[in-house]
Amino acid sequence: MKRELHKLHPKSVLTVTDNGNYHDGGGLSLVIRPDRKAWSFRYTWKGKEEYLGFGSAKSVSLAEAREKAAVVRKLLADKINPKSNEQKLVVAIPTFGEIADEYIREMRPSWRNEKHIAQWVMTLSVHAKLIRHMPVDQITTDDVLTVLKPIWNSKNETASRLRGRIEKILAAATVKGFRQGINPAQWKNHLDLLLPTRSIIERGHHGALPYADIPWFVSKLQENGSISALAFEFLILTATRTSETLEADWSEIDLETRVWTIPSNRMKNGKEYRIPLTERPIMILQHMAQIKTEGFIFPGRKAGRPLSNMAMEAILRRMGMKEKNVTVHGMRSSFRDWAGEETDYSRELAELSLSHTIGDAVERAYRRGDAVERRRPLMGAWAEFANSVSTDQ
Repeated sequence: MKRELHKLHPKSVLTVTDNGNYHDGGGLSLVIRPDRKAWSFRYTWKGKEEYLGFGSAKSVSLAEAREKAAVVRKLLADKINPKSNEQKLVVAIPTFGEIADEYIREMRPSWRNEKHIAQWVMTLSVHAKLIRHMPVDQITTDDVLTVLKPIWNSKNETASRLRGRIEKILAAATVKGFRQGINPAQWKNHLDLLLPTRSIIERGHHGALPYADIPWFVSKLQENGSISALAFEFLILTATRTSETLEADWSEIDLETRVWTIPSNRMKNGKEYRIPLTERPIMILQHMAQIKTEGFIFPGRKAGRPLSNMAMEAILRRMGMKEKNVTVHGMRSSFRDWAGEETDYSRELAELSLSHTIGDAVERAYRRGDAVERRRPLMGAWAEFANSVSTDQ
């Protein structure tokens, strides 16, 4: 009668600790002793009981042990002594770097642009350097934290993206049969219990200017009057990211409909995005049109180049904001906090005004529009607030 196979469950293999022999069937067993937890295969050769070791259960998964057992059973069926063919039983475990490189090659055709691909390559080569050489089945939560912690507070956006990419690589390794168990880069109910959330880092006194101080800050920008200050004010009033503002081109602006359309290749989510332009942003554009009416709206010192991303950082530094950990990107958080605390506009409109993805895949499929005109009153209210200098400043 054929022996029953695959009796063990992957989860029980990870959790069981009591001494004993736990049979998976077909000769394969998990052997637990005070000093070891390992795989063993029992078979009979020429009337004598023999044993083969498949390695520690810490480094050899249940799937890999079963694969080795299948090889042994095939050798026995062919009347070949498995001990003379032990090299055939080795299942090579690739390194994290090998799996990462393979993942990038396989996914590359589906990614939107070369910049996105370069970011994947850079983060997994440079920031994840400490784990690239490690066998993918040996990477633990501590290893992932060793990679993330040095940049989690200082470069949180980069670190957050890196965590997500490490999670995907390890998930791919699990699907390929090289890992089992919980993903050590998983955020929910795992790393979120060990690392501060991004909102805590970026909001409050970490990164974002309190929204009550926005009118004072905007008034200082207007007193400055430089191209850098105008670009900074434009960024605040449109709640856009640094690159979206600095690389803005006159071809994207429709002054008649008062809409700024950012093409998909300049957006983080790879989708075209429209922004309603209210009175003050239009005034800034009209002022910049006196300087230049084609190419970049906010030109840099070098011909054909936009304003440097360090220009706004320099303003923060001169105003003493860097000592308070205020960042350019944090201005988006200031807008979101204001919208949530001081207005009755819906969460959906506030999130759409930050070009955030709303709802699940089904909901997004039915929502074809971008609510650009519904967002116009919200952005108008934000611009009005930003231009109302507080009397106590």
